Amino acid sequence: MDLGIRGKRALVTASSKGLGRGCAEALATAGVHLVLNARGAAALETAADEIRAAHGVEVTPVAADIATEEGRAAVLASAGAVDILVTNAGGPPPGLWSDWGRVDFLAALETNMLAPIALMTALLPGMCDRGWGRVVNITSQSVKAPIAQLGLSNAARTGLTGYVAGTARQVAPMGVTINNLLPGIHDTDRAAALDTGVAEREGISIDEARARREATIPARRYGTAEEFGHACAFLCSQHAGFVVGQNWLLDGGAINATL
Repeated sequence: MDLGIRGKRALVTASSKGLGRGCAEALATAGVHLVLNARGAAALETAADEIRAAHGVEVTPVAADIATEEGRAAVLASAGAVDILVTNAGGPPPGLWSDWGRVDFLAALETNMLAPIALMTALLPGMCDRGWGRVVNITSQSVKAPIAQLGLSNAARTGLTGYVAGTARQVAPMGVTINNLLPGIHDTDRAAALDTGVAEREGISIDEARARREATIPARRYGTAEEFGHACAFLCSQHAGFVVGQNWLLDGGAINATL
């Protein structure tokens, strides 16, 4: 399918690997020029070189911490006028409710709620003026069904979801859509870290920890960054202009819900 976005320009954060990289790859396949961001310069440069060589699009890497004002300023200065924004950031650490204090919650909010809101605040006016734009926020399945040990993520990402619900309806008349992608367990470094934690706590192998988790997913496997990226690219396409303020769950059926 021709997504109708060849020649557009996209900013994808946390895109040197994992789900962000999957989204960047899928957009590049559709002919979209990219501004990539991540904190690690070496991995980011490698990703940029590989995507540029594979797809023949322009790729501008900007190494910066998107959760800081200085980092966002650097990224936005390099990005310029973009048509597509994909926000992504690593999740806060797991734990118990009794482990977390004010500082922990502020850090989670800064990274997983306030940073994407700041990027939207900066880039939505240009999209609205041009009469076209796409924003996709990578959140989590936890906004549909909270994960007990991920309370920091539950709180921050649910706050972002509430913000998007209202804002998406305000910018839709200008041809701009905002939607969220809600990943379940995908085969990324984040999943490996969670599986490692389970293995260490329970004295089992990482393979056994993964097998246990896969058994709870109706699809009986982890998702891939590639298929996640294709879902993102569709939401960024010309064909998704009537999809507004939605939360797309990509979890292999793990959350057992009718709606």
